[in-house]
Amino acid sequence: MPVIDVENMTDLDKAKMEVTQLKVEVKLERAKVSKCCEEITEYIQSGADEDPLVKGIPEEKNPFKEKGGCVIC
Repeated sequence: MPVIDVENMTDLDKAKMEVTQLKVEVKLERAKVSKCCEEITEYIQSGADEDPLVKGIPEEKNPFKEKGGCVIC
């Protein structure tokens, strides 16, 4: 998408651009936040059993576990 230099546009061009954007936004399908939150919660809870951030990574499969300690004498 090309970069638009708004500072060098006339007021009429800016107004046309704003009207075009508003026309696009009016056509967007809206959904209630309460409904979206329920759907997101259900989606997260359905995958929680396999989610390593929730369940954790078993030590034998963890590639980032420490291989040994460091002792400073």
